[in-house]
Amino acid sequence: MKKLFSLLTALMLLTVLAACGNDTTQSGNNGTNNNDEQKTTYTVGLLQQVEHPSLDEIRTAIVDEIAARGYADVIKIDYVNGQNDASNMNTIVQKFIANKVDAIIPIATNAAQSTASATSEIPIIFSAVTDPVAAGLVNDLNKPDGNITGVSDYIDVSAIFTLAEELTPEVQSYGLLYNMGEVNSVSVINEVKEYLEAKGIPFEEAFVTNIGEVTTAVQSLVGKVDALFIPIDNTVAAAMSNVAEIANANQIPIYVAADSLVHDGGLATAGINYTQLGKQTADMLIRILIDGEAIADNPVEVMEECAVTVNQETAVAIGVDVSKYTE
Repeated sequence: MKKLFSLLTALMLLTVLAACGNDTTQSGNNGTNNNDEQKTTYTVGLLQQVEHPSLDEIRTAIVDEIAARGYADVIKIDYVNGQNDASNMNTIVQKFIANKVDAIIPIATNAAQSTASATSEIPIIFSAVTDPVAAGLVNDLNKPDGNITGVSDYIDVSAIFTLAEELTPEVQSYGLLYNMGEVNSVSVINEVKEYLEAKGIPFEEAFVTNIGEVTTAVQSLVGKVDALFIPIDNTVAAAMSNVAEIANANQIPIYVAADSLVHDGGLATAGINYTQLGKQTADMLIRILIDGEAIADNPVEVMEECAVTVNQETAVAIGVDVSKYTE
């Protein structure tokens, strides 16, 4: 009888162990979390490539949207400024990984590349990456196949130059100011050059590698071009006030790819509203982190609407009529 009881007990134990072995959970893998009910707070590492108004606007919008959605006490943001330095950003991402954050939001292309190269497990929701495919982050915008997706700030350059033709029809040539080390800028500039070449409009290029070179680069274009175009370039954006001062003094209109660059002295854009972009980034984060949606079910979002933004003070300084967009 004892032998029979022992045999039955052993069989019951094996059955329980087998059942436990089939009850698996995953957390933080490609945007899925089957153990959400045990999670009361989440930590999100937010890596901003550099501090300047465009990216600051995105970060503020992300934080504000998380609060507006009622998750301020649930999602804790660990914000760090990457200071536009690749080595520094790599160190920051490694710290996020060591701290076992639940997700990472890199703002801007270089920050996203540093993050993606460091982890294939932690969900990454990037913001303000102009060309995610060219940056090597995803192979297909509609079908993210790894641990990364996000919101792109891709722009339609033709809309900006159509606006430029309307506001300053006398412009016959453009100066293109950007950092060749920023793939986001190069991607846009290539489209700009194709557009200008197709229209037969001459252009000059001025390259920078760091913020300290921006002033000299702008000065090199004075007297050679009628207007400037600046893409969503983080290096130039950090020195935008200097660019605007030189351009305004020489009556040169500046067309830019983001509304924040207009606020910093550019003349106009038909470009990205970074507050809206930040809100969309926060919404995607919530879907993946809180609602448990998979990265694969969240295609990269590209903003379809662009807003015309003008700087009235700059317009007055260089004698351009922008009243149509300020009434």
